[in-house]
Amino acid sequence: MRMEFRIADTFTDSLIKLTSDEQKAVKTTAFDLQLNPANPGMKFHRLDNVKDKNFWSVRVNDDLRMIVHKTESSLLLCYVDHHDKAYNWAERRKLEIHPKTGAAQLVEIRERVEEVVVRRYVEDDQHPPMRPALFTCYTAEVLLGYGVPEEWLADVMAANEDSLLELADHLPAEAAEALLNLAVGVKPQIPVPAAEGIDPFEHPDAQRRFRVMKDVEELEQALDYPWEKWTIFLHPAQRQLVERDYSGPARVAGSAGTGKTIVALHRAVFLARTHPDCRVLLTTFSETLANALRTKLRRLLGSEPKLAEQIDVYAMDSVARRLYASHCGRPQPATSDKIRQFLTESAAKVEGHRFSLHFLETEWQQVVDAWQLVDWEAYRDVVRLGRKIRLPEQQRRVLWEIFAQVQSALQKENLATGSGMFSALTAKFREIDQLPFDYCVVDEAQDINVQQLRFLAALGRRRPDALFFAGDLGQRIFQQPFS
Repeated sequence: MRMEFRIADTFTDSLIKLTSDEQKAVKTTAFDLQLNPANPGMKFHRLDNVKDKNFWSVRVNDDLRMIVHKTESSLLLCYVDHHDKAYNWAERRKLEIHPKTGAAQLVEIRERVEEVVVRRYVEDDQHPPMRPALFTCYTAEVLLGYGVPEEWLADVMAANEDSLLELADHLPAEAAEALLNLAVGVKPQIPVPAAEGIDPFEHPDAQRRFRVMKDVEELEQALDYPWEKWTIFLHPAQRQLVERDYSGPARVAGSAGTGKTIVALHRAVFLARTHPDCRVLLTTFSETLANALRTKLRRLLGSEPKLAEQIDVYAMDSVARRLYASHCGRPQPATSDKIRQFLTESAAKVEGHRFSLHFLETEWQQVVDAWQLVDWEAYRDVVRLGRKIRLPEQQRRVLWEIFAQVQSALQKENLATGSGMFSALTAKFREIDQLPFDYCVVDEAQDINVQQLRFLAALGRRRPDALFFAGDLGQRIFQQPFS
């Protein structure tokens, strides 16, 4: 029977605290363990003062010890540290299956500490008010449903505002998150209990902290980038977003730090893995962010180079230039200085207006060029979202005289703005059958503009779930039609 080789997030957390030379020694031992757990050269030592009799130590060198959980069918890397600290960690932990959720958990053993009562005589008004317990309105059954270990139920029931944060550090992540949400009035979703016969390590709550290592390359990746745990451990809610079947374009919204980029990366990989013949565009609004995505994708797919070949990572402007060159001819970008020159020259030819150059530039960027308005009627009727100054029709007519001259100057010199390139590509891809990408995953989607959205819609017109946005799409995009 093949032995499952797993790694826990507690192992990667402890590994990074060691020195560089110590980490190298640990990694060598971990690789040897994976290649042959029964290697007679591996020095396993059964631990005596532990509650979980499946905990063993593995000698790395004279001082370092790895704590592993070993059964006939599996080996789990749990922790690594210097001898005494590693043993102390194992003595205060046990691996168990939660009785309610069915998820595998590394549970810290609750130690009973008798408090020493020190009598102090103080005035009555100096006694601080006793804070009420936070979870007395919830039954033990409900708290168990959120993944709270049985051993910690009494502490949870007695927790108040002062003790909750300290208590949360001792609990499995799903339990701590649920309690913190309940404390602020947010009712979290109760995890679905594992079906009978399901591997406890396959439960979504367990998958956030344990991962099967399929080969040496995957283990090397996990140990090389322990601080980038998103590459190995996906939160269950993130995994659902990544692997879900969508009937149309999908959008993942959330505040900063909630893992939208993580979801976008894993979604691109999931699509490439699920559809071996497809091409995936992973894009964002700036070249700096695109470079960061490329680095993270290499880490995520270090052992799967063929899969990485299916995913192209570009900034929006970069992919537009590449596609424009292959479908419409090499672009001559209209720089901001050139636009400013044309606006200045055109404004000087139109009498009877008092519009500043700054106003003309922003009106051009945010309205005329952004929406690719090509005639007077379109500019007359457009809703100028986000523009604070209202313009009656007479003033709009004067402005259009200026902007029409700018557009003529651009055409005369064969220059294209960014929005113009996206608009041309949109028209092109609506007509042709051969599209360069099957799926488009967009990170930091709140920073894309309406022409880029139209362009993406044209790229993804053949598949209902072709578009996946991570970030809040600007509301102004949806207040006017973009299809």
